[in-house]
Amino acid sequence: MRGHDYFVYLLASKPHGTLYVGVTNDLLRRAVEHRDGQVPGFTSKYDVKRLVWFEQHGRIEDAIAREKRLKRWRRDWKIALIEEGNPHWHDLLPGLIGSGV
Repeated sequence: MRGHDYFVYLLASKPHGTLYVGVTNDLLRRAVEHRDGQVPGFTSKYDVKRLVWFEQHGRIEDAIAREKRLKRWRRDWKIALIEEGNPHWHDLLPGLIGSGV
């Protein structure tokens, strides 16, 4: 991953399941941590580990602001956002491995 990249991401327990919004400076590491249950709390409690959407930002302030906005969104808006780029709710983590993200 290049320096100074920040990511806002959405995880799901399954298609149309429980959703989680997060922000990180290392998407691959964070997605693996969620997948492996290394993140205590909400995602491990509700088995939310499928990376279904993400976007990249150059500034942490922008990423945090976007995360906060998404957390206030209605559930159906989040689902539409996911399905716009990932209609089958595939786990995007395997595609990140070796991608340089």
